[in-house]
Amino acid sequence: MAGRVDKSERSCFYGPVPRGELTKASILDRATALTSEVGLDGLTIGALADALEMSKSGLFSHFGSKEALQVQVLDHAAAAFQEAVSRPAFQEPRGEPRMRALFERWIEWGRSALPGGCPFVAASTEFDDRPGPVRDKLVALQRDWFVAIATTFRLGIAAGAFRRDADPEQFAQDLYGIMLGFYHAHRLLRDARAESRARRGFERLMAAARVAGGPPPETTP
Repeated sequence: MAGRVDKSERSCFYGPVPRGELTKASILDRATALTSEVGLDGLTIGALADALEMSKSGLFSHFGSKEALQVQVLDHAAAAFQEAVSRPAFQEPRGEPRMRALFERWIEWGRSALPGGCPFVAASTEFDDRPGPVRDKLVALQRDWFVAIATTFRLGIAAGAFRRDADPEQFAQDLYGIMLGFYHAHRLLRDARAESRARRGFERLMAAARVAGGPPPETTP
């Protein structure tokens, strides 16, 4: 079951919902928060019914199966990630401002978006070798994110901020590697230096991509 949350707290995933007002969106909020704690494979209609104090039959009418629930949770988490990270970051000017906004918001998502951490990181470990609709959905979402990072970098090249001979796909993979390292050190190892090391890695990545003689980098806090 999901941990208890103070009723003064509200978030995109885990705010208090009065009984009788459990819409499908609010159910998916709770399901996504629960997933971050018990894993996507641990998310069952029964476990979610217990967490929500609902009947299993009531939840079954919304989702039909555990697998359908898991797929919809991934879509729901992806929409929340887009609202918290990519959509506001993509409003920034092309080049370093946009890439730095993306990095900052991604770090914040990793620190505090969910009680149990990023659901995509956990699900990637659970479903990397398990064929089926859940893995297919996870792969599609992750590929879309890689494409979004690479496209952001490619637009920065067009704007003259990054080297023309730089590889956008390589940049996307390197940035993703920095973030996976951050999640691992921050959540599993409880390393107090996880974020500062991630920031140093990001600055090295940006320095390697920057056009020679370009403007000096902003200092990340």
